[in-house]
Amino acid sequence: MAIAGRAKKVTTHTLQEMKQAGEKITMLTSYDYSLARLVDGAGIDVILVGDSASNVMAGNETTVPITLDQMIYHAQCVVNGVDRALVVVDMPFGSYQGDSKTALDSAIRIMKESGGHAVKLEGGAEVAESIERIVSAGIPVMGHLGLTPQSIYKFGTYGVRAKDDAEAEKLLEDAKTIEAAGCFSIVFEKIPADLATSVSEALTVPTIGIGAGADCDGQVLVLHDMLGITKDFSPRFLRRYADLGDTIDSAVKQYISDVRARDFPTDEESY
Repeated sequence: MAIAGRAKKVTTHTLQEMKQAGEKITMLTSYDYSLARLVDGAGIDVILVGDSASNVMAGNETTVPITLDQMIYHAQCVVNGVDRALVVVDMPFGSYQGDSKTALDSAIRIMKESGGHAVKLEGGAEVAESIERIVSAGIPVMGHLGLTPQSIYKFGTYGVRAKDDAEAEKLLEDAKTIEAAGCFSIVFEKIPADLATSVSEALTVPTIGIGAGADCDGQVLVLHDMLGITKDFSPRFLRRYADLGDTIDSAVKQYISDVRARDFPTDEESY
């Protein structure tokens, strides 16, 4: 159900209203002006400038290599293409884990240099102090629990997290801790659906799921995955809404054929 009189621009307050009203929040990643403009124009609520740019834009195996400068660049591009959506920017590995001052300095750079509207960071109680410090500076923070890709070398696997009781209990406590620290929303990645349901119900802030079942307050996917641009990543939670990889392949092959056959350009396409 829509919220009467809601402002056109999506804010952190909008997301809180949506949770209270039972209206699902939609979120997708974007990394450049052109696709961000299309995604925003289609009506998405939140655009995440994800550190997944390390994978889909740079071809890295993990999200670890991407730098703060690179994230700021991608965020600048996205912000230039957005009129309505809330733009959340991932804080990359190494930009906040050391101490809360480093975290604050990184968040300030993202906000000042990119024009983004909020930042996102991974972790629970261990980053609570950094969240508090960033929020105290007036910068909204989205949390991220469950599978945290920046810690992939610690986990050693991209498997489902919090399947055992101890880890599930820790996730609940971490969620409450970072909510208390000031997070306006929390992403749950690859955790059991029933756990995501119970934790979402225990929190007052909106939750966003990716591989966390249908009962989170919203959902997020990587744009290139759901559009079928990437082909070598097919987790259980991914639904492909298009096969643009095949469309692009066909178009490029047709272009090559037309040029070689002297069918392009025609007289009508020349000056």
